[in-house]
Amino acid sequence: QVQLVESGGGLVQAGGSLRLSCAASGRTASTGAMAWFRQAPGKEREFVAAINRSGGITNYANSVKGRFTISRDNAKNTVYLQMNSLQPEDTAVYYCAAYSTTIPLAWITWGRADYRGQGTQVTVSS
Repeated sequence: QVQLVESGGGLVQAGGSLRLSCAASGRTASTGAMAWFRQAPGKEREFVAAINRSGGITNYANSVKGRFTISRDNAKNTVYLQMNSLQPEDTAVYYCAAYSTTIPLAWITWGRADYRGQGTQVTVSS
């Protein structure tokens, strides 16, 4: 089993930045790709960004390209989401997910995740 714990959320003004962290513990050697998703009030959960095991390949939702950067530190079993130029529409609960099988980043969905975090709230004020 792998446990995922997100942190770094909070309240920020529009145009500001936040960095989210997702720390993995347990059988982390089994984890491959990792991803971030978000869910705004009244909306469905949506994909934000994903990164492969080595960190050399990333994928982003069009809505965050150029503003968000996903990265990982395998020595610390942690994946990060650097969020810049935040806008009110980025307000959501952000979730981390991990995948234990080799999966193309383009195929990543919340439903296919093997492990999921509990989420961290990000609120962007206008």
